[in-house]
Amino acid sequence: MFARGNKLSLRSLALIQANKGGVSFCKFRYKWHRTFETSSQCCGKRDDTNFSSLFIPVPIKPNPDDINVGAELTGSLNKSDLLKVLNKFYQKKETKILALENGLDNYLLHQAYVSFRRYCLEAEALPVDLHVVISDILQGAGHTDDIFPYFLRHARQMFPHLECMDDLKKISDLRSPANWYPGARTIARKIVFHAGPTNSGKTFHALERFLNSKSGVYCGPLKLLASEVFNKSNERGTPCDLVTGEERKYAEASGKPSSHVSCTVEMTSVNIPYEVAIIDEIQMMRDTGRGWAWTRALLGVMAEEVHVCGEEGAIELVQSLLSTTGEDIEVRKYKRLTDLEVEDSAVGSMDAVQPGDCIVCFSKHDIYSISRGIEAKGHEVAVIYGGLPPGTKLAQAQKFNDPENSCKVLVATDAIGMGLNLSIRRVVFYSLMKPTVNEKGEKEMNTISVSQALQIAGRAGRYGTQHMKGFVTTFKPEDLWTLKNLLSQLPEPITKAGLHPTAEQIELYAYHLPNSTLSNLMDIFVTLSTVDDSLYFMCNTEDFKFLADMIQHVPLPLRARYVFCCAPINRKLPFVCTMFLKFARQYSKNEALSLDWLCRNIGWPFASPKTIIDLVHLEAVFDVLDLYLWFSYRFMDLFPAASLVRDMQTELDAMIQQGVFQLTRLLKNSETGVSSGTLAAIDEDDFAVNRRKQSYLRETKSSEMLQIGRGRLTEKLLAQGLLTPNMLQELRREWTQTGYSEPDDSPPSHTKKPRQRRKPK
Repeated sequence: MFARGNKLSLRSLALIQANKGGVSFCKFRYKWHRTFETSSQCCGKRDDTNFSSLFIPVPIKPNPDDINVGAELTGSLNKSDLLKVLNKFYQKKETKILALENGLDNYLLHQAYVSFRRYCLEAEALPVDLHVVISDILQGAGHTDDIFPYFLRHARQMFPHLECMDDLKKISDLRSPANWYPGARTIARKIVFHAGPTNSGKTFHALERFLNSKSGVYCGPLKLLASEVFNKSNERGTPCDLVTGEERKYAEASGKPSSHVSCTVEMTSVNIPYEVAIIDEIQMMRDTGRGWAWTRALLGVMAEEVHVCGEEGAIELVQSLLSTTGEDIEVRKYKRLTDLEVEDSAVGSMDAVQPGDCIVCFSKHDIYSISRGIEAKGHEVAVIYGGLPPGTKLAQAQKFNDPENSCKVLVATDAIGMGLNLSIRRVVFYSLMKPTVNEKGEKEMNTISVSQALQIAGRAGRYGTQHMKGFVTTFKPEDLWTLKNLLSQLPEPITKAGLHPTAEQIELYAYHLPNSTLSNLMDIFVTLSTVDDSLYFMCNTEDFKFLADMIQHVPLPLRARYVFCCAPINRKLPFVCTMFLKFARQYSKNEALSLDWLCRNIGWPFASPKTIIDLVHLEAVFDVLDLYLWFSYRFMDLFPAASLVRDMQTELDAMIQQGVFQLTRLLKNSETGVSSGTLAAIDEDDFAVNRRKQSYLRETKSSEMLQIGRGRLTEKLLAQGLLTPNMLQELRREWTQTGYSEPDDSPPSHTKKPRQRRKPK
């Protein structure tokens, strides 16, 4: 009855009802309004101020060149009388009811009315039809309700979504993602789930089928795993290519694609048919950031056989997802190949650390302090954490694994949970608390999950190494009972798989809402999206929106803007974010990011790191080079120096390896203020400064500011990207000009006389 396009006006409905001998207009209006409210609730219509505030109003200004035809027909309007009419129109309950019927809740109604009133009062010439209607009302020949069609016309210009809400809801209907992949739906796929704990051989059996197939694709969670399969496949005589976000390697020297490919899961093709596909670590579907990639691979890969590897906790969800595609699943369960024993006592101190131990931490600070403490006891230490380049991780792993090497202790984060083959005898959890990001994008400190505990602990006692039995314990005695409890449980069932809007969906949104920013479009999409809550969830889009807001002022085509915002960036690193912004600016000018341009902006070449600050900065530079390579496969013309950048990465990797090898010396140098000066200059972008300088400046004492260029505070600011060598020189000049200088260099140019104490009377 109330469908758009077939509506009668409220007054017309009232007149019809009255002519039939029905109730009065007021009673009818109340009855209709209650019916409409109930209908809106049943249909899921939103009346949420927070939701409405997502829609950015389009400013509407009167055209000063309009000829005032209305004034010629009916005479000029008195502005004060006009204001009274408009206020009376807005205060009527009928106006609010009609507005609600047309998608204007109280928030939007108020915004639209304020704009409409300003428009009417400031315009030298109103549209002739509106002018005539208002003139009739002022002369008693019309009713204030007659303004509503013109108000609605203004509101729809101001809020374009009012006319396309149904289209927006259809675009963001994500209840049947299996239908997004018609290629996979045309194949009778055989699905095999290889379920088991770490070190159970589940991936080994799947890879055997992959290596003996006519064509295949391996989809892994990490570049290291994809590289391992790439190398193993080619060594076994099965030509295989490597495809990651930042790298392409071909088995054939000519660059001709092979029938087998090993890739990171985000790079999985859903358009190329294969005989066999492997989707590794399928439980990652639950990941709030990357889960959508595993969901896409499972539903969309075009393979006759799909071998899924992962935890038993994912079996039920995979079965439920495949029931929507009409596909059956064969489950093969595996048991651990070696024994794993939980010790009855905690390590307690550095003195109890033994050869073959891996101390697992969840923060860089702990990595540094524990490494230093263990080396102080005479043990050589290998170090692995997420920020290290792949080459450095492999070098540290080889150093630890080599029986002939004197290094027998490993200190690592949960980065060892997958992707590295390590000969660990005992895993020691230094802590069981890990920072996590919840579904709202908020950071929390929580006890690690059962799945994480099993994954990390399972790295001890790997089959085929010198340690055929594994042990696990904690460093702190108070954590041991919690660890035993975690390891006694089965992995938590995975209940939902992640989804993420595609570029095509966002482009359709932009077509309907051309004045909205990309971040705003993403917010609206997520809010309006409809998912099957029993199977799916929307992945966190905070990183995407962070990058979208950062480059919003940079003129870019929508598709390019979307690609930029999908870039894999650690937004906690200001230097990387600053370079990302420079990449976007250079791209927007259609100017190539040459090797010379890149070297100039990152400060290449570098010296070997002498402090932890230097090492952290080199790791950030490596991430910037990774980012360049990522863009080079998406915008080849403007990122032309990919091969040379890889050479730079090789050199930089060697420097970082050297720094990690001398970690204790770097820590000592950090305390004494020694620096190699490797920090790159950032002289034109103040991205990091604008975002974070206030919090640092509030903590900075004036006495510390006098130590510019000499203290740990300076190094801290340099490492965070809040201070650069150029800025440092400028500060020195300013302090000198105002009469201050660095205390150790020269005496101050002027001194204040000491204040004399008053003599007591």
